[in-house]
Order: sequence, then C-alpha cells, then structure tokens
Amino acid sequence: MFRILLLVSATLCLRGAETRHTQPAVKAVSIKNSAFNRPVFEAYVRHLFVWPQPIQIEIGDPKPSKILPGFEEVTVHAFQGKASQDERFFISKDGQKIIRGNVFDAAQNPFKPDLDKLKTEFQPSFGTAGAPVVLVEFSDFECSFCREEAKILRSNLLTEYPKQVRLYFMDFPLESVHPWAKAASIAGRCIFRQNPNAFWEYHDWIFEHQSEITLENLKPKVLEFAKGKDLDALQLTRCMDTKATEDEVNKTTALGQEVAVGSTPTLYVNGRPLVGATPWTELKRIIDFEIEYQKTAKNAGEDCSCDLKLSTPGLK
Repeated sequence: MFRILLLVSATLCLRGAETRHTQPAVKAVSIKNSAFNRPVFEAYVRHLFVWPQPIQIEIGDPKPSKILPGFEEVTVHAFQGKASQDERFFISKDGQKIIRGNVFDAAQNPFKPDLDKLKTEFQPSFGTAGAPVVLVEFSDFECSFCREEAKILRSNLLTEYPKQVRLYFMDFPLESVHPWAKAASIAGRCIFRQNPNAFWEYHDWIFEHQSEITLENLKPKVLEFAKGKDLDALQLTRCMDTKATEDEVNKTTALGQEVAVGSTPTLYVNGRPLVGATPWTELKRIIDFEIEYQKTAKNAGEDCSCDLKLSTPGLK
C-alpha cells in the first residue's frame, strides 16, 4: 500500500513576475513548469506521495470542474501489482495552482457525490424499506475479510435495528486474486433471479463453506445447496452454464469502480465509505449517529424525501 502524506491538503505553485518601471507586473508562466505538462505533473505527484518506480501512474485528461469554477479536474491513478490508489486534483487554468482533495458544498450532504451514484434498484437487500440509514456493501465471496464482515452484519443489523436500517449487497469479485469469486457471484445472481429470499441463504452458506470451495467444485456444491430450496435446479444449471447474470455482476463491479472501491469489503453508510471489516462497535456508533442526524437533516437514507431515495420493488 502506498504511503500517503496526510498533512498535505492543498499545494500551491506560484511563479514570480518580472516588472518594468513603465509597465504593470506580468506573471511569467512557462509551459514547461505547468501542471498541464504531464511529465512535470507526474514528477510533482511522485514527489508529493513518495511514489518511486515501479509504481505506475496514469493521469486522466483534464476536464472543467463543476464544483470549483476556474479549475480543471484531473484524476491520478497509481498502481503496483494488486494495490492501487486514486487521487483527485484541481488545477487552475494557467496550470500554476494545484489543489488536492475534495471540495464540499455546505448546502449538501458531504457524501452526496457517492450517494448519487449508489443506485440500488433490483439489488439483494434485507432490512426495512424506508429506513433512515442505508448500507451498501461491496463484497467478494472468496474474500476472508468479507466473510468476517458478513458475520457481523447478518448477526447484528436486524437484531439491533429492526426498522432503522436497510442493507444492499453489491458483487465486487476481485478476479485477479480470487479465481472462483466471479463464478460464485454469477451463481448468486442466478439464485436471486429465481428467489430473492434464497439469495441470503446462499450468501450465508457460501461464506460458511468458503474454505471448501474451488473453481472446479463450485457448480456441484451450489447445486447441492439448492436441493430442498424453492429453486428450479435445471433453470439454475442453465443460468450458471450460460453465465446469464454476468452482466449484472459486471454492472455492480463497474459501479464500485465508479465510487473508487479498491478493496473488499467496502461498506457505505448513508454514503460514508468504510474500507475493510469494520468492528461492530465502530459500525454501531456510526449508524446511531446517522439515525439521530437524519431526524433533522433528511438528506440520506430511504426516508429522506429527496432524489437519493432508493427502492427495490417487491423486496421486503
């Protein structure tokens, strides 16, 4: 994982100006020292975060910022092996001033940009419709940390918050490190298509038997699990064989990438990101805070009466 300099929130690069006694001061701007010069900007960012080679850096194309007028927004993606990190910068039109980080609108929920993206229609869920706190979990069935998070969520959420919380599950299989994770997600979506309630039995079962599963035995084990459930085995087999639900898995994976999910589990609590398996005491503290906060703020959750309201028709 990359070393991050936490104390630097904004960096300004200013060039001096030469003046003549008969003319007003003129700023001397050199293209070679502009942040829009990619080699210059890459060297600057590497120095800022202490990112030497072989860490690779991809610099996105500048685009006009919608939240900071007069600046261009640039995303930097750094990666090495399985580790990655994204950083957002705002660059002034002359390429001389650089601001790193987030810009907040005091009139909006600070997590609104991600809340706007976290659309949960037709995703597996449990909890109460219209709850003031919505949790969106990005998970991987082969991930051991996700298994621990699943135990925490399934054991505590409904018991502690029978009416105040709703959780949505998003598949985010890490294919580069987990060979059967995506196939398990596809199978889970096949089950969800037939019987949404059976999905949560599958969810609990596959995490419980995680250590026994391989890419080769996944299909027969899933079919064994399906026996006695309200599931059509022939239809389930056909769905898994044709990967009929792969597009659904790809969609939630793309959504995770859009909100900068870099590892699993990643949990969003009314838009607030929590990376890694969060201890119940800490998660409960955040949920309790949101329940109280939303009584007056009404700017997140399913009962907010705003554009962020989410729904999954037919699911309770």
